[in-house]
Amino acid sequence: MKKVSAVVEETAKKLLSLMGSNASIAVEEDKVNEAVLIKINAGEETGLLIGKHGETLYSLQTIIGMVVQKKLGEWIRIVVDVGDWREKQDERLKSLAYQIVEKTIESGQPQPIYNLTAGQRRVVHMALAESKDVITQSEGEGEDRYLVVKPKTKK
Repeated sequence: MKKVSAVVEETAKKLLSLMGSNASIAVEEDKVNEAVLIKINAGEETGLLIGKHGETLYSLQTIIGMVVQKKLGEWIRIVVDVGDWREKQDERLKSLAYQIVEKTIESGQPQPIYNLTAGQRRVVHMALAESKDVITQSEGEGEDRYLVVKPKTKK
C-alpha cells in the first residue's frame, strides 16, 4: 500500500501544480472504505477546488483515479476531500438517511431517495448496512438510478 500511496500523492501534487494551486495534501489509507483518502488543505482556494456542489472535487477524484490506474495497472478507489467538505457532506447524508429510516418505519412504506451520485448512494448504503429495521437498494439505470430504503420483513 505504501507504493500506491506514493503514486497517489505524486499524481495529486502534480495535478494541483498544473492547476496553479498551492494547496497542501495528505494521503492516507481508508481501510473502512477500502480506498486511498486524499485530504487537501487549500486555504483561500478551498471553494475553487470544491466547485459548485462538489463538481470540481469529484472531477479531481476521477482524474487522479484514472491516472493512478494507468500507472499501477489496477483500479484503486480514490476519495478526495477538500477542507473537510466531503466529510461534512457525508455526515449530512447519514443524517438524512436516519431521518428516512424513521419515516420508513413509521409509514411501513419504501422511501426513495433521488438525485444522489453513486458515491452518495454508497455512503447511505454503508450507513444503513447494519440496520435491523431497513434494507437499502439501488434501482433504475444510469442517470435515473436512485436509492430506496425499505422496511425489513419480519420472519
